[in-house]
Amino acid sequence: MFEYIRTHQRLMQFLLLLIIFPSFVAGGVFSYKSFQADSGVATVGGKSISRQEFDAAQREQIDRMRQMYGAQFDPKMLNTPEARKSILDNLIAQRALNAEVAKNHLSIPDQVLQQSILSTPGLVKPDGSFDVERYKTILASQGMTTAGYEQRLRQDLVYQQLVNAVQGSAFVPKTVATQLSALNEQEREVQALVFKAADYTSKVKVTDEMLKAYYDKNASLFEIPESIKAEYVVLSIDTIAAQMDVSDADVQSYYEQNKKTYGTEEERRASHILIEVKKDANDKDKAAAKAKAESLLAEVRKNPASFAKLAKENSSDTGSAERGGDLDFFGKGMMVKPFEEAAYKLKQGEISDVVQSDFGYHIIQLTAIKPATIKPLEEVKAAIVAEIKKQKASKAYAEAAETFTNTVYEQADSLKPVADKLKLKIQTVENLTRKPNPALPPSALTNNQKFLTAIFGDNPVKKKLNTDAVEVAPSTLVSGHIVEYKPAAKRPFEEVKAMITTAVTQTEAVALAKKEGEAKLQALKAADNTAGFSETKTISRLKNQDVPGPALSELFKADVQKLPGFVGIDAPGNGYVIYRIGRVNVGTPDEARRASERAQLDGAQAQTEMFSYVENLKKKAKVTITPGALEVQPASGADQ
Repeated sequence: MFEYIRTHQRLMQFLLLLIIFPSFVAGGVFSYKSFQADSGVATVGGKSISRQEFDAAQREQIDRMRQMYGAQFDPKMLNTPEARKSILDNLIAQRALNAEVAKNHLSIPDQVLQQSILSTPGLVKPDGSFDVERYKTILASQGMTTAGYEQRLRQDLVYQQLVNAVQGSAFVPKTVATQLSALNEQEREVQALVFKAADYTSKVKVTDEMLKAYYDKNASLFEIPESIKAEYVVLSIDTIAAQMDVSDADVQSYYEQNKKTYGTEEERRASHILIEVKKDANDKDKAAAKAKAESLLAEVRKNPASFAKLAKENSSDTGSAERGGDLDFFGKGMMVKPFEEAAYKLKQGEISDVVQSDFGYHIIQLTAIKPATIKPLEEVKAAIVAEIKKQKASKAYAEAAETFTNTVYEQADSLKPVADKLKLKIQTVENLTRKPNPALPPSALTNNQKFLTAIFGDNPVKKKLNTDAVEVAPSTLVSGHIVEYKPAAKRPFEEVKAMITTAVTQTEAVALAKKEGEAKLQALKAADNTAGFSETKTISRLKNQDVPGPALSELFKADVQKLPGFVGIDAPGNGYVIYRIGRVNVGTPDEARRASERAQLDGAQAQTEMFSYVENLKKKAKVTITPGALEVQPASGADQ
């Protein structure tokens, strides 16, 4: 049990998060808008979930699955009543949680949001500073702005507050955890008596009738699948881009229009002393905090070199206080607005007046300025050429795809016309079968199930015509033409006779071993006899001593009220084993392991309670699902 929880913990957490945070807050854009012409797919607490919101969540789920499984993923998998219900349930759960968050006035302070971003793995430079440029680049590659991402992250952190509040109170009674740990620790002393199939092969008599019966019964084992050698052509944005020319003028123009993309904005490094005071503190507390800040300001103005010492002794920001108040480099948008405005007005080495923010009162010393930089054109020229080619190819793709599709259909006797028209290369592939070859990467275009289904269709096989254009990946079309077709065949009996003889002999030997083993088991249950058994092994659920998993499971299911006990187990392909249980011991408690097991049980209980909590919120929200909302919809072009 504990091993299952440990092994599947991340999966369980993922499933829970999928319920709570659908599609990275999938309804971010549509959740708070209404479309009067859309009756919606459901209502939660009197508020509609629009058809557009549902479609957006479904598209994002399709995009995620495509990223995970590539060209092998079929969007139709998410257009079933079951899949649509799962997506809608997630949206309903999100709405119910939104209501609970609002009801409890949960929010995330700017400082917590900032620390969450600053601690993001992969965004710290070798010198320890935050990599603002990489941060923005990653977000831009996902089509997001920093403001949009930070709004979503803030919402996720609010949800996490709620999750922690529910899960933090979950626990499993200590007596239950102790009993389960004791079961894990229990030891059983066992011996084994093995009936090896190899010891019975000499007793097996194999006839031609047995061999032929095996050959006929297991025909699929001796089948040579049909195979194809084919020519194929590929049309993609990359193949079009490779044909594009880009002038120096185009490169220069693009560079001028996108200079910010190839540079870094100014960054500043500052130290601060924070005298914390809560936003809702009374006037007396605020005045006291401000007075302390002004007193410290007076000290650092007299002796700027004492700033680090005073920060260590007085700053409420314990993280930076340890470093003498140092906050490292930051760019615009990384600090709360009052702090940022003050820091960007200072010259290097200057100290600010007392600055008030939601966290309290700051004294800021600007310690360094890293000027904005722009990479020279020559350094980024290759990347600009590639980007312009890609953009031109994207615009040209739709027209080229139409030409490709029409040509392979209208001039279906050969791929040469489409190759000549669109300047494509005719390639060759051998040994195609109806199913993808597991030895090849799933991303291989001709190893795609859609293409294989098309190339094995009646027109390509029987009429020697091109396949239709097949979309094997986003903006990637393939058409194939059979060069050679080999039908399925069965290997001759004589060719595989020796193989069959070995298989039949082994099967019969295993049967003889099992028969004798079962007879011996009955005899031992009637009268104990240790003759032939191995040396005693002490096993537990934690220490199997090389006892196979199925056998271990049966040994701990066995009734040990009366000893010795006996258990007979099949050893697939090898024979039969009888285990003799001679003694049961309590085992030695391991407090460290018991504590770990209790933590695992508490974690599992917490996840169960969170699931129940969300389900209860959904029930309280008075959910109504629109009739027909879960019916399968015709696939859109984007999802083909």
